[in-house]
Formats: sequence, C-alpha cells, structure tokens
Amino acid sequence: MKKIAFLLFLLFSVNFSAQEEIGKDSISIPKWKIHGRFSFIFNQSSFSNWASGGQNTVAGNLNVNYDFNYKSEKVNWDSRIITGYGISYISEKGFRKTDDRFELNTLYGFKTSKYWFFSFIGNFKTQYTEGYDYTNEPKVLVSTFLSPAYLTFGPGMLWKKSDNLNINIAPATARYTFVDDLFSGRFGVEEGKNTAFSMGFNLSSYYKFNLMENVEMENILTMYSDYLANIGNIDVDYQTNIRFKVNSQIKMQMTFHIIIDDNSSSKIQFRQLFGLGLNYSFHEKVTF
Repeated sequence: MKKIAFLLFLLFSVNFSAQEEIGKDSISIPKWKIHGRFSFIFNQSSFSNWASGGQNTVAGNLNVNYDFNYKSEKVNWDSRIITGYGISYISEKGFRKTDDRFELNTLYGFKTSKYWFFSFIGNFKTQYTEGYDYTNEPKVLVSTFLSPAYLTFGPGMLWKKSDNLNINIAPATARYTFVDDLFSGRFGVEEGKNTAFSMGFNLSSYYKFNLMENVEMENILTMYSDYLANIGNIDVDYQTNIRFKVNSQIKMQMTFHIIIDDNSSSKIQFRQLFGLGLNYSFHEKVTF
C-alpha cells in the first residue's frame, strides 16, 4: 500500500509540473549543444574533547555530467553521461565509498506533431569499484566493476515541451542484467547464469525548474514493470537535485535519491547528500 501511494504521488507531481510548463512559450534551441561540467562537493567535521561525542570525518564527491543535444526540423536526440565517485574517511573506521556511478542515457526522437515524437531509448549503468555492506561484521561484498550492470533499450513515444520537461513512454522495453560468477543467483539473475533478460513497460521523465532566484530543482524519474516476472511489480528510480547558486563557480547542492527494486534489495533504498561544491564547465559548444 505504501508503494502504491508513493507511486501515485510521483505521477501526480510529474503531471502537475507538466501542466505548469505547458503554459510557457517554447525556447529556440541551437542545432548542436554540448556541455561538459564537473563538480566537487566537500564535507568535513572535526571534534576535540566534545562532551556529547562525535567522530572526525572527511568526505568528498566528484561528479561529471556530459550532455550532447542535437535538434533539426524532425529529429531530437539527447544523450547524457552521468558519472560520480565519492569517498569518506571516518576516524577509527578508515575509508568508505559513499558514491559510485556510471550511467549513459540516450533518447532519439522523430517528430510527429508539435510536442510528440516516435522515440527510442537506451540506458547503461554500473559502478566502478567494489562495494560493501558495512552493517555486517565482517563487511560483505555486494558489488564489483560491471557486476551488476544494466542495459535497457526500446521504442516508444516521447512528449517533449522543452529541454527542461519531457516524458517518454516505452511499452516494449528490453532490459539485460549482467553479473560475474561471484554474484550469480542475485540481482534477478538465475543461479549458474551471468545474464538475465526482461521485457516490460518503461516510463521516464525529466523536469527542471527554478524554485526561486538562484535555486533550481531537478527531478529525474524512471519506472519499470517486467511482463515476464512479477507482473504488477514496479521498479522505481527517483532522484531530486536542489542546487543553490552562490556564484558562477560555487554551488550548494542537496540530493535525494530513492530506489525501489526487489531484485537488488527487499527494502527501499535511500541516499541523501548535502554539501558545498565547486562547479566548472570544461567543454561548452553551441552550433546553429
């Protein structure tokens, strides 16, 4: 019941945001727009003779986003590379990974009307290094490089008002899950195998807007339901990024990330990040 209520809330939020955006005039977009940028977020805490206790910590997250957008009279092609890595050092416990992500998204659309496109989506995501569950003693290995890795692709229909608002519906989406021998039998892969295949319904949406001056909110939602197993069960990946602009180089950022996926965990996964970050655009190109 909680999962259904949560999904209804997300769908209502996307629908409400779309209604607001429809009333705005569309903005002229260049033919090619490329933007590469990285951000570094730093957190630190230190205690000395602190009566209520505490542990000294140092943490850093490096994130790189690379966007490639192409537009013509009939074609809209958006691709994005999202990659990030974070570690923290906790006194008496040593180094621990706090973020580890590589994701490639591509969305190709062929225009059929003002805001509608025939579309084809592609997505690949994995992690770089070994990950551990520190709630157990000793720690338990839960992931390695390319294990698990996910490849998703399929045709659909795209509704796109602007680069800041789009919804894609793909009713026949294929998804492959890859693991090495160590994780055979996990992440939805059968024991003794290294690959699992599923076919299902995929809905993805993106919406970014300004909450107020110098404060923007970015919402990224993906929902997937497998026709071949657990029909009616819906995997959810929802991320909200709130960015507070201090100046052109410095931003504060809050990230809230929720994943509901029974194949990777029986519990709702939640990640939260807050920190002061340095932002830098290393590649910016516009072609008309």
